[in-house]
Amino acid sequence: MDYLIDILTWVFLIAGSFFSIVGGIGILRMPEFYSRLHGGGVTDTLGAALIIFALMFQTGLTLATLKLAMILFFLLVVSPSSCHALAKSAVNQGLNPIVDKSETS
Repeated sequence: MDYLIDILTWVFLIAGSFFSIVGGIGILRMPEFYSRLHGGGVTDTLGAALIIFALMFQTGLTLATLKLAMILFFLLVVSPSSCHALAKSAVNQGLNPIVDKSETS
């Protein structure tokens, strides 16, 4: 049973690290503010959530697991809200998204 928990932990850690790295690359490579915000916000939330799940598998049923679950809950609420607040602030300050006119008909 310990091997199964270790395998699940490694799978979640690798997946979470992958999404976090892809999000960092997306922030650097995306052409404008809003696409960078989207790329960073989605992958940040998913990557951190997967890493916290891996930590929860390793701690078992303890008080630490409850604390990790609360951290995960706050992360899932705060991260999308902060991305939305940043985007709304950018719109209010007059930063318009770049729209490619050739794709619209």
